Amino acid sequence: MGRRNKQRNFERVELLAGGGEGHAIAKVNGKVIFVKYGAPGDVVDIKVVGRKKRFDLANITEIHEASKDRTEPFCQHYGTCGGCKWQHLDYAAQLRLKDQWTRDCMQRIGKIEPQEYIDILPAASTEFYRNKMEYTFSNKRWLYEDENLEDLDHTNALGFHAPGRFDKVLAIEKCWLQHDHGNKIRNFVRDYALEHGLSFYDLKEHTGLLRNLMLRNTRNGDWMINLIVAEDDPYSFMPLLEAIKNEFDPYTLNYSINTKLNDSIYDLDFINYSGSGFLWETLFDLEFEIHPKSFFQTNTVQAEKLYQVGLDFAELKGTEVVYDLYCGTGTISLVAARKAKKVIGVEIIQEAIDSANSNAKHNKIDNSVFVCGDMKDVFHDEFYNQHGAPDIIITDPPRSGMHPKVVQQLLSIACPKIVYISCNPATQARDLEVLSEKYDVLKSQAVDMFPHTHHVENVTLLKLR
Repeated sequence: MGRRNKQRNFERVELLAGGGEGHAIAKVNGKVIFVKYGAPGDVVDIKVVGRKKRFDLANITEIHEASKDRTEPFCQHYGTCGGCKWQHLDYAAQLRLKDQWTRDCMQRIGKIEPQEYIDILPAASTEFYRNKMEYTFSNKRWLYEDENLEDLDHTNALGFHAPGRFDKVLAIEKCWLQHDHGNKIRNFVRDYALEHGLSFYDLKEHTGLLRNLMLRNTRNGDWMINLIVAEDDPYSFMPLLEAIKNEFDPYTLNYSINTKLNDSIYDLDFINYSGSGFLWETLFDLEFEIHPKSFFQTNTVQAEKLYQVGLDFAELKGTEVVYDLYCGTGTISLVAARKAKKVIGVEIIQEAIDSANSNAKHNKIDNSVFVCGDMKDVFHDEFYNQHGAPDIIITDPPRSGMHPKVVQQLLSIACPKIVYISCNPATQARDLEVLSEKYDVLKSQAVDMFPHTHHVENVTLLKLR
C-alpha cells in the first residue's frame, strides 16, 4: 500500500494486473487506480491525474522496480502518440493480458463460463501489420515541453490527433503500424506541401486546404493514396496530385473535397485521379474489391485467422442456411458460402451491400444473398419465408455490440447455433448474458489483431439448449 500526500502522490505502489483501456491496476486505501503505461509487477511512484467515483487515473512519476514483462519501446512517438500503448510490454505478456481480459469479461460482465477456453491466437507480425492508415493535416502541431513556439519556422503537422486534443496533431516521422513504404508516401506529401506553401487545415477555424490523407495497401504491394482537401478549388491542389502521381506511379490516387465541419468520409465522393481507383485484396483465395470507403479488416493476415476460427466453430457441412449479421462487404459471408447451402448477409449500409454483391459476382459465388436493412427490423415471417430459417447465425457487430432488439430477435429466432465474433469482449459478454437465457456458450477463443494495443477480438460458439 502506498503513502498519500497533499499532491495526491503515492509512493512505491505495486501494480497488480492489467485493466481497462490498457492501463495497469493498483489498489491504494481500498480505491482502484488505473495507472497509464504501467506493467503488472511494477513498483512505482504515481500521481493521480483524474478522479472518478469508482476509480482514479494516475501517471507514473518513478519506477523503483520494473516488471519482468517490461521491454524497451521501439517507436520514437511512444507515450505521446496515444497509439500502441503496450510497446513497453513483452509480446507474450500482451497476449496473457488480452486472454485474461476476455475471460474476465465473460465471468464478470456476462456472468457465464464457457465450456471450453481456447488459448489466444497470436499475431503473425507485431509490426507493419495494418493495411489502412488515416492521417490529419493541422496548422497547429503538438509541441513538446522543450519546444518554444518562437523558435519554430512553422507549426504545420501531418500525423495523428494528440490524445484528448481534437485541435492538435502530433507530427509523425515514422509509424510502425503500416508497411514502412507508407512512411515514405506520407512524408513526401508533407514535404511537398511545406515546400510549396500549401495551407494545412485549422481544426478550430475550419480553414486551410489540406485536411486528411488515407493510405491503403495490399499484401501484393499495391497502394491506394486518398487525399482529402477542404477547398473546392482544383487549381490549388492539382499540382500536389500530379507530384504524388509522378513520384509513386503506378499507385492508384484518389481525392475528395470535404467542406463539412466533420471529418467523416462516408458521405463524400472520391474522384479518381490516376490508376484504377480501387485495389484487389485476396482473402482465402477469394478476391475483394477495396475502394476508399470500403470496410475491410485492417490486418489482412490475422483476418484470415479470425475467420478461420469462426468457420471452425461453425463446422459447416454444406447443407446449412447461414445468416451473416453485420456482414459489411461480405467477407465472412463469401468465405462461408463455399461451405454452406446458402448465406444471407445483412448490413445497414447500402454501399457495403453493393460491394458485397460485386464481390460475390467477381468470385462466381451464386449461393449468397445480401440484404440492406437495420438488423433490428429486417427479421420477420416474410424474410424467413423468402430465405429459410437459419441453421447457423454468424454475427460480427461493431464495438458497441448488438442492439438490444437484435439480441431479443436472436432469442426469438432460436437458431440452433450462433458464432459471435466481437472486437469488444466487454459488449460481447453483455450480449451473451442475455442470450444465456436460451443458449450455452460452448467455446471461446481470443484472436490478437492489433499487437501493442489492448484491443483484441474474441470468437464464441453458442448452442441452443
